[in-house]
Amino acid sequence: MKVNKNTQIKGKAQKWKDVRSKRCRSSIKPSELNSSPVIVKMIKEHQVSVKKKPSVKRLKNKPKTVSENKKNSPGSGLNKPNSQANGCSTFALDDEKEDFQDCREGSESVHANGMETSEDTEEVQAGRLEGEALHHCAQRGNQQNRAVLVMQKNQTMCFRGKCIVTCLYGRVEVMGFTIDEGQRSYPLFSPASHCPLTIRALGNSDYIRDDRTEASNILQDYLSQASRKKLVKKVTQTSSIILLDPLETPLTRFLSSFTHLSELFSPPASELMSAVLDTPLNSLGMIPLGSTIEGLKTSRSCRDALSTVVSACRGDIDGCAVILVCGIKNVGKSTFIRLLINTLLNHTSSVDYLEGDLGQTEFTPAGCLSLATVKEPLLGPPFTHQLASEHMIYYGQHSCETDLDRYLESLKSLWRRRPQSREMPVIINTMGWVKGFGFQLLVDLIRFLPVTHVVQLSHGGTTQCPSLTPEYLRTAQGYHTRPPTQTALNEFTETHYPPRTYTHLNVQSEFQGVGRQGTATHQRSNEHRELSLLGYLSQLQSPDPGPVRPLHTLTPYQVPNTAVALGVMHCEVAPSHMFYAANASLVGLCCLAEKVTSKGGPVVLSQATLCPCVGFGVLRGIDMTRGLYFLLTPVDPSILRKVNCLLLGAISLPSCILTTQPGFESEMPYVTADYSFDLTGAGKLRVFKGLMRPSLMGVQ
Repeated sequence: MKVNKNTQIKGKAQKWKDVRSKRCRSSIKPSELNSSPVIVKMIKEHQVSVKKKPSVKRLKNKPKTVSENKKNSPGSGLNKPNSQANGCSTFALDDEKEDFQDCREGSESVHANGMETSEDTEEVQAGRLEGEALHHCAQRGNQQNRAVLVMQKNQTMCFRGKCIVTCLYGRVEVMGFTIDEGQRSYPLFSPASHCPLTIRALGNSDYIRDDRTEASNILQDYLSQASRKKLVKKVTQTSSIILLDPLETPLTRFLSSFTHLSELFSPPASELMSAVLDTPLNSLGMIPLGSTIEGLKTSRSCRDALSTVVSACRGDIDGCAVILVCGIKNVGKSTFIRLLINTLLNHTSSVDYLEGDLGQTEFTPAGCLSLATVKEPLLGPPFTHQLASEHMIYYGQHSCETDLDRYLESLKSLWRRRPQSREMPVIINTMGWVKGFGFQLLVDLIRFLPVTHVVQLSHGGTTQCPSLTPEYLRTAQGYHTRPPTQTALNEFTETHYPPRTYTHLNVQSEFQGVGRQGTATHQRSNEHRELSLLGYLSQLQSPDPGPVRPLHTLTPYQVPNTAVALGVMHCEVAPSHMFYAANASLVGLCCLAEKVTSKGGPVVLSQATLCPCVGFGVLRGIDMTRGLYFLLTPVDPSILRKVNCLLLGAISLPSCILTTQPGFESEMPYVTADYSFDLTGAGKLRVFKGLMRPSLMGVQ
């Protein structure tokens, strides 16, 4: 492809070791964000209901004896903590286990002179921050829609919405990732499609500091004198202070332009009664939730597994740790992986990730197998962190049941491309298909790859498939492998000696609705796939604030059909119908090893091929007269020059992309109502490539 733009060269990943990464930078400057109409209406109704209530004064605290009003301050001294990769303070593995435990009540409020008085300090209990406590602990900032929140150690705040968080004092934890004071700002996404995020204060108990004076100096840059005076009363030795700014990105603007997604970051109907309204946080796009909403719940076995894996990665392992995560659908594999990645990023600058789940991908649209290097924490669902993978193969379907061989060969190809000298840990995500052939694929993956840990998630006190222990694997039947074979790849045995054993960790998920797909709006698996694809396409929007541009208003690339080959992966299409199938569709931008040659017309692939994929595009038009494809893609032009193949799969464009096209008075392009699925052949044709039933192969 002939395109001209500057090439961006990415830096190489660093080795696994405890070093301080260069993550500190200036805070993100957010633009103003108006609250959604639903939230505004909720706040107004709440204010009216409050006015109707009778004014009754109650005692805030129980009577205290004189002896209870005096406390001795701890000994003086200043011990600076060591630094870690993300800039957070060092904490031992015992502290990590404590970080995953339930919040513990109690916090001490200590004055500079060792005395506590009821005039300038109020007692604050640890636990969920909600109700009236939010009004006392949060204040609006000097700038519009900005807020400052003081949290005591082990206090939590569960919320819906989105924001940019900056830790000004102490440290906080979100999804296993620790944000320390002095670090850069991080975006938080808590949409209705996934479990709400929780911010937890970790305090600053490693060394003693003049808390009131330091906090006052910090807050004077963000709050007025009156607001600063109120919040300083809440600050203790173990307090944390966070700055919350509104968050608006091309992704959020693009998603909100669709009617059915306009309230994606608002609480769903089931959480409206628990929403805490009329707080300083509502104006910036955050809705705190009461304690009746559980938030992310991690079981004891989950916390133990996380601690075991992190300890192994920090210990002496010959080579790198390779962690394979498996389990049935809707058991929390993706959430566990995000927690694990975020926890590892507290100690290292990057983590490698091998995607093996075609239906629920983490960093790419569905239908992809990829190898990515993760350097930033995952503080939102997959559609909020779509990134360019280091290596990617477009499989073209959200399930591999029609071609198991191509699935395994794709994963092997990705693993070969990873530098074997790299010492970063590798996390492997797998499908929720754990019956029949799906279970056999898991057995093959453990034998093919040098796995050091297998984390198997289940629920209900039992495993939904046999436990993949080293003992079981000695006699297990794989799809390609047979016992007692260690590996079916000769080239692997030359450079890799897969360990004879590995650590098997069983995790019992205990969150509400485990094992069942969500039924509320935006919570179904097909909706998650649509959101991921929309998240990828949002990269076509301008980073500058402004109105959203529909796809048909963007200028496409013009690609000669003699320079690239066109192929269909998921079904058989006659060459004469190929252009009808590909028009207005999502295509993978791939790189064939051999050069594409044309005999004066378009080049069409007769069968699917295994080749690297660099991204995706929308084939928005085909000009047969001039022999041109019109392609929209966010891929950098320097990478597009390598593309010589367009592959069409079963991953369709979301219908809202085609049906929401403003500016047309008559018929919209690509959309018709004059169509009947009753016609013979009107539906999709599914091709099964020799897949036999387990019963026919002697596998029960």
